[in-house]
Amino acid sequence: MKFYDCAMAPNPRRTRIFIKEKGLDIPSVEVDLFSGENLKQDYLSKTIWGLCPLLELDDGSVISEAPAICYYLDEIHPEPPLFGTTPLERAHVISMDRHMENSGMQSVIYAFRNNFPDFAERGVGGRQGDKTIPDLIERGRHGIQIFFERLEQQLGNSSYIAGDFYSMADITGLVVIDFAKFAEFEIPANNTKTRKWYDTVSSRPATQV
Repeated sequence: MKFYDCAMAPNPRRTRIFIKEKGLDIPSVEVDLFSGENLKQDYLSKTIWGLCPLLELDDGSVISEAPAICYYLDEIHPEPPLFGTTPLERAHVISMDRHMENSGMQSVIYAFRNNFPDFAERGVGGRQGDKTIPDLIERGRHGIQIFFERLEQQLGNSSYIAGDFYSMADITGLVVIDFAKFAEFEIPANNTKTRKWYDTVSSRPATQV
C-alpha cells in the first residue's frame, strides 16, 4: 500500500492518526496541495476528484476520502476497533464523525480557505477556477461557534464523542479543533468538558503527527 499525504492539511492528518492508532506502517508520498500538485495530471490519473488523502493498494486500485480509507483499514485490521464493535456503536461513530465534518471541519474550511490568498482561484477543494467568497468567512466563524457549543453539549453525555470509547469521531474532532487553532479559533474558556476531552485525546501518542 501507499498513502498519499499532505502534512499541512487536516483530512490527511485524520488518516495519519488513524494509521498510527492501528500500529500500521504504510509508506507515504507527500502531495503539495498548496502549490496545486493535486490538480496535475499525475495525481488526477489516480483520482479524478483531485482530493487528498488517497490510499493506493498493491493491485493499483485506490481509495479516496479519509473516512473511506479509515473504514477500509479498520475492516482489514480490526484491532484496536476505532469504529466500535457492534452495529449500533458503528452507526453512532459514523454519525458523530459526519457531524464533526459537517459542523466543524466545513466551518473551519469556510473561514480559512476563503481568507487564504493562495486559494484565491481554488475556493473549492480539488478544483480550479472557483473564486473565494469573502462572505463565507463570516459563515465559517458563525459555524465554528455553533460547533463548539454542540460539541460541549455532546460531551456532557459521554466521555468521548460517540460514547465511552475512543473512536474515529474523536480523531476527527481533535483535527477540527487543531485546524481551528491554525485559523485562530480556540476552544471557548467555559467549555470545560471539551477542554478535558481535548487534553485526553491530544495526549495520545498517535496524535503527534
